[in-house]
Amino acid sequence: MVIAYIAIFLFLCYSALIIFYWLAWRSTQEFFSRPNKLTTSVSVIVPARNEEKNIAGLLQALQQQTYRRDLVQVIVVNDQSTDNTAMIAKGFPGTTVVDLNDESSSAHKKRAIERAINMATGDLILTTDADCVPPRNWIQTVVSFHEENRSRFIAAPVVFQNNSSTLHVFQTLDFLVLQGITGASVTKKVHSMCNGANLAYDKNAFIKVNGFDGIDDIASGDDMLLMHKIWTQFPGQVHYLKSREAIVVTQPMATWKDFFDQRIRWASKATFYDDKRIFSALLLVYLFNLSFLALLLAGFWLPFLWIYLIILLLVKTIVELPFVYSVAKFFNKQSLLKYFLFFQPLHIAYTILIGWVGQFGKYEWKGRRVK
Repeated sequence: MVIAYIAIFLFLCYSALIIFYWLAWRSTQEFFSRPNKLTTSVSVIVPARNEEKNIAGLLQALQQQTYRRDLVQVIVVNDQSTDNTAMIAKGFPGTTVVDLNDESSSAHKKRAIERAINMATGDLILTTDADCVPPRNWIQTVVSFHEENRSRFIAAPVVFQNNSSTLHVFQTLDFLVLQGITGASVTKKVHSMCNGANLAYDKNAFIKVNGFDGIDDIASGDDMLLMHKIWTQFPGQVHYLKSREAIVVTQPMATWKDFFDQRIRWASKATFYDDKRIFSALLLVYLFNLSFLALLLAGFWLPFLWIYLIILLLVKTIVELPFVYSVAKFFNKQSLLKYFLFFQPLHIAYTILIGWVGQFGKYEWKGRRVK
């Protein structure tokens, strides 16, 4: 019964957190670009490793942007690709391609971004990934928001391009929740959260916080750890851009192994967060999910605890559903909600596993083995 009481207490705390995120997301105003008299110069930075299947789609989308071409610089940093990534990128006019040959640390993506920023001519840095495709008004919308709000750092929306496979649908639903939490938490300034596939930050702000100094030995964290560094110096100028015109579409992982490696990579930076606010939220979520495992195991001795487990699973779904629906509606993914209850046990299990392995295990990313 002690386990049951703890689980109920964690559920109440978790419910309060989810309801807060829901209300915060709903209160976040959607932004629409105002293209008149925009003057900010932009450098779009794309770190790329073995992306020959994707890089052309991104660079073509960047060439079709509605923002003034004379104010946009595109830099692709080729991170020791063993395929035709660099050659394909060099075939796009106006694209600068530089090679990264630094093997001094495991933080390859940070090295790539630093290399590009050192040669960037734009006042505003936009980062995205080589497997992403932004909409035509992406740069225009980000710049418009930046100029209107005097933003030093902007977290912007990302969505997976999913098909009907179980893996892709599961990833998309999971990522929708993360996107909703990102928008809610950044808007209400409760903690830092973002995704490197769609970021913008002032180049001078990057320089003023000494870039990745202090976090340059961590393989991941080129997004959230940098965001917190900038937030500490410019707390009122870190914003979330909620705009359909700025949604970047990215590819889900192709296999379950790739998916787990990605999530382990994300989880591996959790203990390095200087932002203790997000660590507290992550700890609550992890302990709540862990309580399901505790109830499952304790039920072998006290079977009535399985009734608590089933009830808790159902009410968890009920509490989360309004929040997930609001986010899914923004991204036009409401059709996926019919799978939401079905994926709950899998999501709980993967959260427990990833949270543990992310701190103590190893993963493979882009052909590299990372501790």
